[in-house]
Amino acid sequence: MTAMSFLEDLRVAARDAEAAEAGFRREVAARISDLEQQRAFAFRRLNLMQAIAEAAGPAEDEPTAMAYALAALRARLNWESDSEARAAVLARFAPVAQAVFATLKPNDDNGEADIAAALARFETWYAQTHTAPFWTLFEHYIPETPRVDF
Repeated sequence: MTAMSFLEDLRVAARDAEAAEAGFRREVAARISDLEQQRAFAFRRLNLMQAIAEAAGPAEDEPTAMAYALAALRARLNWESDSEARAAVLARFAPVAQAVFATLKPNDDNGEADIAAALARFETWYAQTHTAPFWTLFEHYIPETPRVDF
């Protein structure tokens, strides 16, 4: 083995190590990004469902609870106007609100409500009919505004 071939072998080993490190860093970055999104969605889910429960809780009947819950959803999404797409989302979210009310005000007529299953069905529907998960609707870009001193 010549000195030059020995150095070339070391160069190849160094490049391989560099490529392995870069690949690992990409994998870790992708995993961190996935975990960040899961955390963000989990807190958005918690915060929304807490708001829905608080809105529906005081209602005496299901129609009132549904109106309160859907109004809370509209408020959380800053939906001040109506559209066909928004109406579809609200209609598909209604069973989630019904399950929340049934859990808060159980009676013989509404049986056992499964909020988690209703929410999962809603999320699945949304993901299948839209290009992004439902929880991305809660991402609000706030443009940076210049600070002006007078």
